[in-house]
Amino acid sequence: MTTSVLSVASEVFPLIKTGGLADVAGALPSSLAAHDFAVRTLMPGYPDVMRQVGDAPVACRFADLFGGPARVLAANVGGLDLLVLDAPHLYDRTGGPYVTSAGHDHGDNWARFAALSKVGAEIGQGAISGFAPAIVHAHDWQAALTPVYLAVSGRARPKTVLTIHNLAFQGNFPYQIFPGLGLPPAAWSIEGVEYYGDVGYLKGGLHAADMVTTVSPTYAEEILTPTGGMGLDGLLRGRGEGLVGIVNGIDTAVWNPKTDPDIPHHYSPRSPKSRSRNKRALETEFGLPHEDGPIVAVVSRLTWQKGLDLVADACDSLVERGVRMVVVGSGEPMIEGRFQAAHVRHADRIGVRIGYDEALSHRVQAGADAILVPSRFEPCGLTQLYGLRYGCIPVVAKVGGLADTVIDANYAAVTAGVATGIIFSPPSQEGLMDAVDRMLRLFADPAGWRQLQLSAMNADVSWRASAGHYAQLFRDLIGDQRP
Repeated sequence: MTTSVLSVASEVFPLIKTGGLADVAGALPSSLAAHDFAVRTLMPGYPDVMRQVGDAPVACRFADLFGGPARVLAANVGGLDLLVLDAPHLYDRTGGPYVTSAGHDHGDNWARFAALSKVGAEIGQGAISGFAPAIVHAHDWQAALTPVYLAVSGRARPKTVLTIHNLAFQGNFPYQIFPGLGLPPAAWSIEGVEYYGDVGYLKGGLHAADMVTTVSPTYAEEILTPTGGMGLDGLLRGRGEGLVGIVNGIDTAVWNPKTDPDIPHHYSPRSPKSRSRNKRALETEFGLPHEDGPIVAVVSRLTWQKGLDLVADACDSLVERGVRMVVVGSGEPMIEGRFQAAHVRHADRIGVRIGYDEALSHRVQAGADAILVPSRFEPCGLTQLYGLRYGCIPVVAKVGGLADTVIDANYAAVTAGVATGIIFSPPSQEGLMDAVDRMLRLFADPAGWRQLQLSAMNADVSWRASAGHYAQLFRDLIGDQRP
């Protein structure tokens, strides 16, 4: 017997992506299908999404959704069973899903994502004929009001799960928006959406959801502390066993060096020597000289959280050590500027591409020798998982999901043949450079480096195990005793 699940997410790969949330929302449904869960995903109808959906049939309509009419379209894109919220007054915007072309938050984001949550709750309670989900799975603050709307409805409701992908983004808005949410007055309370005098979308969802998950076991522990909890640690500690950490996986069909259409030369753990041809191609693409020394990569949002200021400030030291570097990403202007200045100083040693480029990120993972992920905090991180899959050795800070997914190349792990990367602590300039020096010593031993790459490529980074954990959590919630 198949159990229906409604997933509610603000971005879904391959339709639209700004970060790892999209990859998770796009990959988890197919993995859950193997456990007899049929997932339909509700997402906003941004312009790029509407172009891909085309003339899809209408599943339901709303006469007035936060200031205008809306409809939900039922579509299938790339094997994903989608419900697309077509509300032009909310989503037909230039810029990105959350920001304008000038980089500022859309002024009505509170309404745009309250609408997503409200529709998620309505669908959860039967707004679409013939679809009655047993579970509603909401992702991050943009969908966090879904369990709130369900909880205050006074009607029978499905079980709810809220996944925190990054606690730093909480969806807090001024009290003045509360009357526009359509919630009862009782929702303005410490057990509701009130949060230090503001409206807290994530905070409200954390109270209302039947279960709360986050994207790695270590991050689940970190957010229980005052340092990692970002003001919500008390609430999260109060959830007790109602909070669990399930590490993310990746879509190993999309991220597969044996078949990846975005890389020039295919390879596998059984034919790793072919990988070197991708390195030559990467050197050409970034205007770097063809050398035997290592190329380290950054593929990331260029932010303080990701620790990329540490890498930007280390560029001269990296070049002095004989390292070449490629950087792909965008983010804080100051960090972007530091990398661009480093490229000017070392044009033949450091290549920089400011902006998001999915295909290029695949080529970087296939051609670079190591990838730097020095995050100050990291709920899970997917970049290091892509690196493992492609034999691009992760050099990561010992935080969150980075610590859960990489096995440090210490003496015991190297001797046992199980090391998959390099872990350092704390995430500081000194810690980063010590880790790079360790990487260089390992790279200087070709046989040992090949073994490290093979161990990395053979690591299970799929959703197989993690989807099983989600499936068991869902079964426990609805009282399904099947194994």
